[in-house]
Amino acid sequence: MIPSVLPTYNRAPLTFVKGEGAWLTEADGRRFLDLGAGIAVNALGHAHPALVAALTEQAHALWHVSNLYNIPQQQALADKLVEHTFADTVFFTNSGTESCELAVKMARKYFYDKGQPERVEIITFDGSFHGRSSAGIAAAGSEKMTKGFGPLLSGFVHLMFGDLDGVTNAITDKTAAILIEPVQGEGGIRPVPDAELKALRQICDDNGLLLILDEVQCGVGRTGRLFAHEWAGITPDIMMVAKGIGGGFPLGAVLATEDAASGMTAGTHGSTYGGNPLGCAVGCAVIDQVATPAFLEGVNRKAGLLRQKLEGLIAEHPEVFEEVRGAGLMLGLKCKASNIDVVNAGYDNEVITVPAADNVIRLLPPLTLTEDDIAQAMIRLDKAASQIEMHLATA
Repeated sequence: MIPSVLPTYNRAPLTFVKGEGAWLTEADGRRFLDLGAGIAVNALGHAHPALVAALTEQAHALWHVSNLYNIPQQQALADKLVEHTFADTVFFTNSGTESCELAVKMARKYFYDKGQPERVEIITFDGSFHGRSSAGIAAAGSEKMTKGFGPLLSGFVHLMFGDLDGVTNAITDKTAAILIEPVQGEGGIRPVPDAELKALRQICDDNGLLLILDEVQCGVGRTGRLFAHEWAGITPDIMMVAKGIGGGFPLGAVLATEDAASGMTAGTHGSTYGGNPLGCAVGCAVIDQVATPAFLEGVNRKAGLLRQKLEGLIAEHPEVFEEVRGAGLMLGLKCKASNIDVVNAGYDNEVITVPAADNVIRLLPPLTLTEDDIAQAMIRLDKAASQIEMHLATA
């Protein structure tokens, strides 16, 4: 008999009932150090006082009115994002998947309105993840994402990750945009080098294309800048955002320049819940915390310490781990042992990590992680690695 909850997840046998900071409490009372943060969602940790206050205050005032009317909290968050980024305008969604759908529509509508309706193709890269909607799985193109869900949305050209020559060769009179994650998350924590992001920006400029960045996982302070592309000194035309922007409340956004968004006029897109008062009140509180030099300096300092400790962990357990990679507090440990075994050993030792492609475990802790939390992370990851080594020795 099928469960009442559709069985599309391989869930760990854990049930968390309370969270505070970087810690989660299981129903049986055990405390877990959360180095996953809901897959980079809980940017300010669990039950952050500023987010609790913002949500509670708004909940007592107004929950939902729809986008038929002005929403002051939505306007306030849009103004903050425009102030702190390249963008001139923002559309609010509920998720990264919805942000992908709009980004694709926006790019194609841009060229349609420019009198070039044939320009619909978007160049994407292997290992990418852009959500599980029709556009998202078609953009990623991997068999894992697409098998059984055809016919797929057409108009995506898939290239190897890092193949700049391939990008140039793939451009035709049908090309509209390039879509890329500055740091691949699901693909195994693979950062795009700054030089390559600069080159992609230049290719777009030289060929009249739009550059779409997917910062759903790597944005909102995760890499030590408000958005990851800032390290390369470039700006996109369109950017997808979600996860950390709501700090745990479902919220996403598409940020764009005035030119890139010019085709999206009244009636071309909409969302019943997108930009609702509750979500935007929390989003404002998140941005007020994260978009400050002091906060981002703290992220970089803690990221440096964590990475240093992880290098030591690899040296202590060379049969389990191979390398650390990533940026800021978006780090990956490439494993020699099975990454799933490492994740499960982490559960046994009350530390949460997240698996990814290329035999990697992701470390995506709250950006509010403390030095004491980092020390505990090393103790627990060390115990998990030792447990793996014992299994390897007896296998």
